[in-house]
Amino acid sequence: MANLKEIRGRITSISSTMQITRAMKMVSAAKLKKAQDAIVMLRPYSEKLQELIQNVNSSSDPDQISVYAQKREVKRVLFIAITSNRGLAGAFNSSIVKELNAQFQNKSQYEVEVLSIGKKAFDAVRKTRTVYSNESAVYDNLNFDTVANVSEAVMTSFREGKFDEVYLIYNKFVNAATQEVTTEQLLPISMPETTEPQIETDYIFEPNRTEILDNLIPKSIKTQVFKAVLDSVASEHGARMTAMHKATDNAQALKNDLVIFYNKARQAAITNEILEIVSGAEALKNS
Repeated sequence: MANLKEIRGRITSISSTMQITRAMKMVSAAKLKKAQDAIVMLRPYSEKLQELIQNVNSSSDPDQISVYAQKREVKRVLFIAITSNRGLAGAFNSSIVKELNAQFQNKSQYEVEVLSIGKKAFDAVRKTRTVYSNESAVYDNLNFDTVANVSEAVMTSFREGKFDEVYLIYNKFVNAATQEVTTEQLLPISMPETTEPQIETDYIFEPNRTEILDNLIPKSIKTQVFKAVLDSVASEHGARMTAMHKATDNAQALKNDLVIFYNKARQAAITNEILEIVSGAEALKNS
């Protein structure tokens, strides 16, 4: 049985841990509000931009389809895995790694490479898979231009035929307690598939259709990647806030148990001392 000094040390240690987890929870809660506002504002723009491009592409001559929408025989696949640079966020990072491994199995017949955004993804694959690039530094100065540079490199590789398909794997933000692991195709851009007859729309292009799509499609792809990164950032703060909340609650429960155990042990020690004093007094009296 641990002595009273050891128990007091454990209680002090747990109290210090509680202060850390409580502080981390508060920091994540503050950052979550900003990250949540950013992704909520970006989502409608990104979705509408993709819808516009799909509609214009589907109503145009198939021979004039954008290079980013051209499907070809799949030989090489790139996965863009988005995690965080830090841990202590529950299953936030491990769920991405698990999904990435599942996709490796699904695409095992192809040559697969990984572009990691976040140190946790890089650490998980660097010894077993081919890493196309490690872009964990984007979090040091997170903005659209920084992520757009990464997207531009991927788009160039796709145009040059280095990759035939590109996928995003990230945590989609639902709320502070819920994140959905999402895998979506980035390139070639997906076209709407429907068996229903579509109503042809007569668009008037100014200056011309090709020039408009040549500007909109790259912007849409870059926005899609940026949205995935913002989704992941908001999810990270939500997951860390939830994890630290649970850690604080567990530490409080453990501390309460130790305090009860300490009080019982102290009471038992006091009782033993009293018994020894009484026994000693009786022994002196009888002698």
